[in-house]
Amino acid sequence: MSAAAIDYGYLHTGKYIINHDIMHCTAEGVVGNHLYSGRALGMSEPWDIIQLHPDLKPLWKSITDHYRRIDLPHSENVIWGLNLRELGSHIGYQPSVFFFGPNECRYWGDQQWLETVDYINSKNNFMALAAELGIDVPQTLCFENVGAIDTDILEDIIYPCYLKAAVSVSGVGIYRCENEFEMRNAISRFEADVPVQIQEEVVSDIFLNMQYRIVDKEVYRLACSEQILDGFAHQGNRIPAQSEPWETVDAMARWLKDHGMKGIFAFDVAVVETDSGVRFPAIECNPRFNGATYPTLIAQKMAIPEWSSITLTTRHRKLSDIDLCDIEFDKKTGEGVIIVNWGTVLTGKLVVLLAGNREYQDALANELRARM
Repeated sequence: MSAAAIDYGYLHTGKYIINHDIMHCTAEGVVGNHLYSGRALGMSEPWDIIQLHPDLKPLWKSITDHYRRIDLPHSENVIWGLNLRELGSHIGYQPSVFFFGPNECRYWGDQQWLETVDYINSKNNFMALAAELGIDVPQTLCFENVGAIDTDILEDIIYPCYLKAAVSVSGVGIYRCENEFEMRNAISRFEADVPVQIQEEVVSDIFLNMQYRIVDKEVYRLACSEQILDGFAHQGNRIPAQSEPWETVDAMARWLKDHGMKGIFAFDVAVVETDSGVRFPAIECNPRFNGATYPTLIAQKMAIPEWSSITLTTRHRKLSDIDLCDIEFDKKTGEGVIIVNWGTVLTGKLVVLLAGNREYQDALANELRARM
């Protein structure tokens, strides 16, 4: 496994049919989730095929004009629909999906990939594998189901801690418990047969997103970014990160590759200062693309070494109404704004990449908020 940065052109070999709809694997009821397929456009190449939700069609001219102005190549071979049948209907094209689950496997039969995703997507399986591979993790008690929790142990647990569903999406089924009363209340919110874990709270201001990519049956370190947090809420990512402790999770990345994992996956890793030195406990594995992947791949395509990605709210409902004059990305300077998740402008939200040094990123963010 190479520790050096891998040339993006090599990582994007071949042709892809891209369907990054998230509706099969995300929490219900979140406004605008059906529009997320658009954020894959910036990572695509002209020779790819991309599937987009038809609601995005009125925004097509505005986003492609933006990408043309900043010289970001992308696919214009669009299928305005998200039917997964397309994955296996184009000879010579490999699938690129947000998450490889049962629905995706139905149309692109790769049972080993599916089984590996299903296995590591369980936080309890992640903890068992981490123990087998000698990977540092937070102290965690795993239960086959919530009904198996012996409530007598609750008074001995160190609080605050987390009660987590072993399989959760978008943070649903994760509860921070300050005391035994809150833990008992959290337990009562689960059906008795749901697998869960109780995990110590990791006290840190720095959490990392460590992405890997599998190409031609080899696994590569893709990017390590620092998570931008507002309290406990994830707001975005930043590169470069203060630390890049790849060796802490390399063994699991190799294990996943050996067991049939494909595409991109990532680990959440904390940076914890202790009396005996810095720890890098791994929290979980996300066996899929994640929010950091899209700006990461755009930044690599555009050779941007320093950037952050953030989510902004806006009063506008059209991209054409957002003024990027004088702050849009300029390839000559390597600085400026790139719109990443553009379809969600229909619900008053955007994800943008801010290229430049840290001070310039902050100035861009303030200017953008004023224009939103």
